[in-house]
Amino acid sequence: MNDKTAAPRRILTGITTSGIPHLGNYVGAIRPAIQSAIQGASTGESDAYFFLADLHALIKCHDPEAIHASTKAIAATWLACGLDPDRVVFYRQSDIIEIPELTWVLNCNCAKGLMNRAHAYKAAVDANRETPDTDPDFGISMGLFSYPVLMAADILMFNATHVPVGKDQIQHIEMARDIAGTFNFRYCDPEKPIFVLPEAMVDDDTPLLTGLDGRKMSKSYGNTIPLFGDPSSNQPQIDGEKALRKAIMRIVTNSQLPEEPKNPDDSTIFEIYRAFASTEEQQLLRQRFEQGIGWGDAKEVLFEKINSEIAPFRARYNELMANPKELEEILQMGAEKARRDARKRLEKVRKAIGIKPLAKLKK
Repeated sequence: MNDKTAAPRRILTGITTSGIPHLGNYVGAIRPAIQSAIQGASTGESDAYFFLADLHALIKCHDPEAIHASTKAIAATWLACGLDPDRVVFYRQSDIIEIPELTWVLNCNCAKGLMNRAHAYKAAVDANRETPDTDPDFGISMGLFSYPVLMAADILMFNATHVPVGKDQIQHIEMARDIAGTFNFRYCDPEKPIFVLPEAMVDDDTPLLTGLDGRKMSKSYGNTIPLFGDPSSNQPQIDGEKALRKAIMRIVTNSQLPEEPKNPDDSTIFEIYRAFASTEEQQLLRQRFEQGIGWGDAKEVLFEKINSEIAPFRARYNELMANPKELEEILQMGAEKARRDARKRLEKVRKAIGIKPLAKLKK
């Protein structure tokens, strides 16, 4: 029923529009996703859909300015880092008006018990239960509760065959499969299902960078290294380099003196360096650690390596941020491509569930 060998894989990646991208996002998501899209397009083995998940962002962020600013910065970041809108479908989720309608249809075919088992919902309930005299559902919106259904609509609308996710998101792909299977069983000919059952793509080899304070790099910890500088500055390119250098110089190190041998495998500096350097470059820096490189010198080596890779991207990012009209034109072009597919699939869904014209009318 779900033979995917006859057609290229379709890989769908959602990018939540909350916050500004940092170095961990670049290494863990942006760079590998773009490289995969380029390879898939060149070989014809896969096509790729990338979307700005601004409807998902509303679950946690109720600041309109923050949503708007994040959407702009994230779109500019992915494009600046090499995402080619002519070779992939790059769109804003809220521009695809078919997605909310499909979400409702899927809601009507999704058991509440399935949503009760969602990790995010259970975690919120458990947190409430730790507080005396608090309703278990206190502060939990329907957006949070039914988030997996909207995610399923994102995936199923375009019949994505593969969805790159972290291990904590595998459950959502399994739920999308359950929802698709229920719909297909209820409404479709077994030989002609409307929805493909998606598969999770988990890359265990993707590095997770450590932040400035030794914990996982995360916006919630405030320990991130900025990918680009402030585009509102009078000299964004220069200030971007300054912001990068300043953050790297704040990486926490131990109290070893410059002449003391150091263990590179215990160093956040070396860990981040590995995500950008060749095997030969890593070996050379490892030798310098063992010979007693000073922390300031090690941080300077790290800065130069990272900056050499992202400086060209930073220039393009600043251009796009200064020209929101170009960004909007690119997103609208992607939305039109996406809607051509979405309209066709939603029409099939409507016919399957009985929402269709009563008769053909003469024009």
